[in-house]
Amino acid sequence: MASSAARSLALVASASASLGVGQRSWARLAVSSSSAGSALPKLRGLRSFAASAGGAVMGKPGPGVVDADAGMDAVQRRLMFEDECILVDEQDNVIGHESKYNCHLMEKIEAGNALHRAFSVFLFNSKYELLLQQRSATKVTFPLVWTNTCCSHPLYRESELIEENCAGVRNAAQRKLFDELGIVADELPVDQFIPLGRMLYKAPSDGKWGEHECTYLIASCHYMMGSQFPYYLCLLYSACFKGLLCSCGL
Repeated sequence: MASSAARSLALVASASASLGVGQRSWARLAVSSSSAGSALPKLRGLRSFAASAGGAVMGKPGPGVVDADAGMDAVQRRLMFEDECILVDEQDNVIGHESKYNCHLMEKIEAGNALHRAFSVFLFNSKYELLLQQRSATKVTFPLVWTNTCCSHPLYRESELIEENCAGVRNAAQRKLFDELGIVADELPVDQFIPLGRMLYKAPSDGKWGEHECTYLIASCHYMMGSQFPYYLCLLYSACFKGLLCSCGL
């Protein structure tokens, strides 16, 4: 049902940390029904699990990963300091905002001051193949790691703070799919993003950077993808995808 699909996608979403740097992440998951209008359950009394290689589809970072500050280009540097992430508590209640830069510093994470809202998009075509993306070398966390279609953050702005029907997170996902993959809103309307659940996720990337997020798992199926992809995109097929998604009515 929705629970098994969300748990499987959570393993895919969190596995980059365990494979990318040889360290395990932790995640706690709450799942909802597959109905787009359903409210997500509270993150309470959840079972903990660690991402393992058995559920992973991501690869290790490729060669050429450099110090994060030195590797940031002008665009990434601007986004790190200008974008304001949404700070939340472990029940996903908004408690403030902070720069993307500070939210990903391990010293802030270890101090318990950096938990923020995020999303992880899983985009499938009509064959239930998952579109994977290799993260940019300029990312401060997990550069050059292969991951699911798009991972990012809703920002502290009116359109991305809307909680009803996860509208803010959906708006943010649509924005980032255009920014990173050039997918325009007409090709993938926000009502085609199905929120499956949330997970509390924490993982170090290196000594300086890491992640500590309340991540929304979002799936969309039957997207019409072309047959040719840039070098940083590829399709992944698993026999389990179709069963998992169909069980959720996707």
